[in-house]
Amino acid sequence: MARHFLKLSDLSAVEARRIVARASELKCQPDRSYRPFVGRSLAMIFTKNSTRTRVSFEAGMARYGGHALFLSAGNTQIGRDEPIADTARVLSRMCDAIMIRNDSQADQSELAAHSRVPVINGLSDLHHPCQLLADLQCWTEHAGDPAGKLAAWIGDGNNVCHSWIEAAALFGFTLRIATPRGFEPDAELVRTAGTAIQICATPEAAVKGADLVITDTWTSMGQEAETQRRLTAFKAYHVNEALMACAKPNALFMHCLPAHRGEEVSAAVIDGPQSIVWDEAENRLWAQMALLEFLFFPS
Repeated sequence: MARHFLKLSDLSAVEARRIVARASELKCQPDRSYRPFVGRSLAMIFTKNSTRTRVSFEAGMARYGGHALFLSAGNTQIGRDEPIADTARVLSRMCDAIMIRNDSQADQSELAAHSRVPVINGLSDLHHPCQLLADLQCWTEHAGDPAGKLAAWIGDGNNVCHSWIEAAALFGFTLRIATPRGFEPDAELVRTAGTAIQICATPEAAVKGADLVITDTWTSMGQEAETQRRLTAFKAYHVNEALMACAKPNALFMHCLPAHRGEEVSAAVIDGPQSIVWDEAENRLWAQMALLEFLFFPS
């Protein structure tokens, strides 16, 4: 039976740490002769735009001897009237894994239910688990084991925030969350994570004494009609130098990108010495290749 990765909690704490550690090993391994994916193919389904997700999976498969196929909704039967179950049955007879980046977590679950091969969530409306593998790799590389540390999420309680909530429970750190009213994360996810999550009334309260400060764009893909309302609602949730000063002096800053300087983050922060966003972006490649290795070759 295929092992799927639709949310971070599909992994155990041991498995998640193993993948993060392996990602750093791959990053430090200069030997280009290591090609474990020779003869393997990854079908990549995209119904949403992508830079880092597409390039990291495609470049990674090529680097390790495999092949990635880009399937867009506008150029395949996926975007017409073929049932998701039929797409899963066909692709999983031809490819060794399927990555999907779309809106619906429910559609991903249906795809996985009818697939013979691993299905990977490249982003959905509820979760972005591949991003979190890269983020935890990055945080660990810069600051050591996250266990016992304090992270602060500032902004929208969105899919990336949801994956950070699951990460806190898996990796043993505390996550404080500050969002405007009406933009809170999923209440059931927060409840399930238990004491790992603290909901704060203000960004300053969330950031106070934090080891890591994280934010994301205020208006995600598909929310463009809400842009003006969101700009107003999130005005006080701007991560700038004054807010970062509430965190620990050696606190790090992360953002999954793309970023909007002057909105969710100031240029001084994202381009400053506390920012590790470029290492974070690069680690998408290494974390996802470690994930594929884990899924292709279960021990």
